[in-house]
Amino acid sequence: MAQVRLTGVTKAFGAVQVLKGVDLDIADGEFVVFVGPSGCGKSTLLRTIAGLEEATSGTVEIGGRVVNALSPSDRGIAMVFQSYALYPHMTVYENMAFGLKLAKADKAEIDRRVRAAAETLNITDYLDRKPKALSGGQRQRVAIGRAIVREPEVFLFDEPLSNLDAALRVRMRYEFAALHQRLKTTMIYVTHDQVEAMTLADRIVVLNGGRIEQVGAPMELYEHPKNLFVAEFIGSPKMNLIAAQVTQASAAGATVKTAGGETVTVAVDASAAKAGDTVTLGVRPEHLTLDGDGGALATTADFVETLGNATYAYVRHPGSPETLTVQLPGDVRPRAGDAMTMHVAPGQAHLFDADGAAFKRL
Repeated sequence: MAQVRLTGVTKAFGAVQVLKGVDLDIADGEFVVFVGPSGCGKSTLLRTIAGLEEATSGTVEIGGRVVNALSPSDRGIAMVFQSYALYPHMTVYENMAFGLKLAKADKAEIDRRVRAAAETLNITDYLDRKPKALSGGQRQRVAIGRAIVREPEVFLFDEPLSNLDAALRVRMRYEFAALHQRLKTTMIYVTHDQVEAMTLADRIVVLNGGRIEQVGAPMELYEHPKNLFVAEFIGSPKMNLIAAQVTQASAAGATVKTAGGETVTVAVDASAAKAGDTVTLGVRPEHLTLDGDGGALATTADFVETLGNATYAYVRHPGSPETLTVQLPGDVRPRAGDAMTMHVAPGQAHLFDADGAAFKRL
């Protein structure tokens, strides 16, 4: 049983409060990813679970045990860091076996675990090599293998792919997903890369300023963000935001007028809103279309990226302080300076109140 439960966890460094009352349940065998901007507390939260940082208050439970007073080695966890931290003078085999040797495990058991982990990670052919003879991806596999041989209840990963190039990161994302399917062990993963979060996680935990903003499955957060922070953070390119004012509101929907003067209907429960309220209209780049029956926005293309499978147009609109991003089919290729009328279907738009809270989509 490897459930992780955090109850009222806080962490302060002197007068600086980094974690501000975190409550979170992680199920046995679940893959959970912590995301958030730099300084939000995601790595501190992971280190607090590991026991590398002591919680200022609150409880940390792993497998039904309160582990606040236990050392990292007694918590049933294994951690993989951003740096590989391999011993350069040891072979791959020796690096993977080192922790078990320190624990005075039986030699035959050490050999069994090391070779089983190497097979799982496809590094059996590298067991006699030194780290300097390995690529970055191979070194990361060794670091993961060193964690696997401990047979922990929970794996903790702190931005493990950030030192790899873009192509290798894509490959390693697949390997992390496959590893979780094989081991079926609880995994907690910290990243600043939301693509990693969206592709790997059973659930994503979005952190901001030491607090949890929202927890949910990747597409739940993408389609139903709780507030403006989550809406902007989840999604690449990020959601477009347009200043607007409510002209009509009910439980069946809302009609808003943008700062550019256009009228847009949004399929949300706006029973808590009234005419005249200041709101923010949110639209994903793929939901701004050249054709459609929804509200029309008058924009002008500033810059166009043609990527083959898709075209991204960055357009100006008076209702947005930043350029809007429009995702178009790859064979549609506007030019900078072109006037573009973009349509927004009611069911594909989001609406947020003056405090940033989302209206429930219908």
